[in-house]
Amino acid sequence: MPTVGVLHPGEMGSALASLLRERGLTVLWASEDRSAATAERAAALEDAGTAGELAGRSDVILSVCPPHAALEVAESAGAFGGLYVDANAISPATARSLPGRVVDGGIVGPPPRTPGTTRLYLSGPDAGSVAELFAGTALETPVVSDRVGDASAVKMAYAAWTKGTAALLLAIRKLARAEGVEHTLLAEWARSQPRLEDASGRAARAAEAKGWRWVGEMEEIASTFAAAGLPAGFHEAAAEIFRRGGLR
Repeated sequence: MPTVGVLHPGEMGSALASLLRERGLTVLWASEDRSAATAERAAALEDAGTAGELAGRSDVILSVCPPHAALEVAESAGAFGGLYVDANAISPATARSLPGRVVDGGIVGPPPRTPGTTRLYLSGPDAGSVAELFAGTALETPVVSDRVGDASAVKMAYAAWTKGTAALLLAIRKLARAEGVEHTLLAEWARSQPRLEDASGRAARAAEAKGWRWVGEMEEIASTFAAAGLPAGFHEAAAEIFRRGGLR
């Protein structure tokens, strides 16, 4: 069984690491420059100390981090000779810029704890090998293709709607608030669009908790649109809404 290094075990990364440990794999993390909260999440994992040491001891590296840090995290692994799985919300172009043997991944859903909730879409020549690591676990691992970047394209297109429309709702409520008509808008929503107030409330709570992570994701989506010859402005604006803290 391969040894897997996880860079860096946040909420999602630690959940994926737990699934691998349940299958009997040795899972490493690197404590250098990590927070106490990360150390607590990684308590069941073996600490390799540094990213370089982790790379030297791992057959597979799984990167799960905020998208703005994806390239920096990849560089921290040095000249890694194993299989590097980037499971971050990055553009296809960013995924294709990563060096070495890369499997491109895109996660849809919450940290996997029960079957049927979460998919890790995979692409690249070695995608099947990564899918096998999670066989029989709560995580589904559909293989999109053998081309690096295709899994990221799925993630970009999916999040363009889920988080993009959340940002739009937040922007609309901020506009109504600035004009002094938010109460009237909410009353009209209650009559004609009854799901929007609840949806905007969920978006506001999510943006307050983790909107800082979504700024980079919206920027990656914007660059994906631009690369396809489509307007990037939708998601550039969404990045700015999340940068401003949603409804705050």
